[in-house]
Amino acid sequence: MKRRSFTMSLLPVLLMPVMGLGPSAQEDVDGPRPNVVLIMLDDVGWNDLGFTGNAHHRTPNIDRLAGDGVVFSTTYANAPNCAPSRACLMTGQYSPRHGVYTVGTSKRGRSHNRRIIPVENRRSLEPSTAQLPIMLRDAGYRTVHVGKWHLGDDPLEQGFQVNIGGNKAGHPKSYFSPYTNGNLTDGTDGEYLTDRLTTEAIRSISEGDGPVLLYLSFYSAHTPLQPRNDILESVTKVRSDASPVHAKYQAMIECIDQNVGRVLDALEEQDALDDTIIILTSDNGALGATSSLDPMAGSKGMLYEGGIRVPMFVYWKDRINGSRTVDEPVMHLDLVPTIAELCRIDVESRSLDGRSLAPLLGSKQELGERELHWHFPAYLEASAKKGTWRATPCGVIRKGRYKLIESFEDGSMQLFDLQVDPGEQRNLAGTMPEVRQDLLDRMNRWRDRVGAEVPRQPNPEYVDPNAGAKESID
Repeated sequence: MKRRSFTMSLLPVLLMPVMGLGPSAQEDVDGPRPNVVLIMLDDVGWNDLGFTGNAHHRTPNIDRLAGDGVVFSTTYANAPNCAPSRACLMTGQYSPRHGVYTVGTSKRGRSHNRRIIPVENRRSLEPSTAQLPIMLRDAGYRTVHVGKWHLGDDPLEQGFQVNIGGNKAGHPKSYFSPYTNGNLTDGTDGEYLTDRLTTEAIRSISEGDGPVLLYLSFYSAHTPLQPRNDILESVTKVRSDASPVHAKYQAMIECIDQNVGRVLDALEEQDALDDTIIILTSDNGALGATSSLDPMAGSKGMLYEGGIRVPMFVYWKDRINGSRTVDEPVMHLDLVPTIAELCRIDVESRSLDGRSLAPLLGSKQELGERELHWHFPAYLEASAKKGTWRATPCGVIRKGRYKLIESFEDGSMQLFDLQVDPGEQRNLAGTMPEVRQDLLDRMNRWRDRVGAEVPRQPNPEYVDPNAGAKESID
């Protein structure tokens, strides 16, 4: 990445997309396009960073960017676990369009505990469906992927021109070299993965001419919880009350922050920070064992708020109306049209489900009420308890203050008023039938539009635990 000079006459041009002009108003605009650095954290919950209110985790570099950027306080991942969330972000589409619903098989857990037969799950994206890198590559960007991919074997099939460390794996075998990663050469013994990925990212963005997309997708803080010893010692000195698990998790997050600082320093050294959009978010909620998600219910793998609410901000120095928070609910699939508008790329011919958030980076505080949807026609077993589930097949809609969850197993529903009950403790489905039915009707119409298959077929191997039958063994 080489420094591209910006004159004052270009500033209004760069502000045009931020003020909400559509592609038709920008198609004849000339001038350099900004770099895009998209930083993805793994299993980091909505309140695990300083700028989201965590009083223990020290994240000064991330907080600095968030403080000067636009924080989206109600950001949703499009799925409660890694692969489908990332698939939606990369494609700008809801899960039914690309078919990645969960990690691995949709038939998780023991067969006799599954009441219905789930929809088959795709374990990887079809080639050339990741709209984000493809559209930027086609617009002349160098597209660089560093870190976790988890959407198939090779990001190079999806518009990335460089891939360092990305494959189908959802977590590293070790955070310390040797890594046993076919797309990342081992370093010296004891080298730390998060540090190494950042070194590779810095090297990659400094090469070549023209704008660059860097997708820096840290494996951290996914298990195994293996922090750097120096940071862990620092954490335990100031947090004697932290459990070993929480201390390790905190140390891994603080290492992420140190490396975000290294990226910032590199951009500043190259005089490129002014020309770079930086977006930071997480793929899903944290594990309940590693993070306190209060007051949210649920955790990673669940469709309650704790499993799908994530941190996010957008930073672009002096080009957006920063240092503020937007409370309007947004989703990861909004990032493709947002980046397209900021980079002056026409996406009218692409099939996208998200809405551009560019107006919210300017003068607007809201885009207007809309429906947000989740479709999870799969089973996801609990992390430790046999016979229990983190998620069973269900559909979810949020519109305004209300959120409806429909179980595909038995048709039962949960309705929550998130404005007064963000912890989803009071089910209003029985007391607000009109709201419940309106949201259900909207969800059914949405399913028709996107071709969402709803599993209803009973599983003949299911054993009803209430029937007094002994458990069988698969």
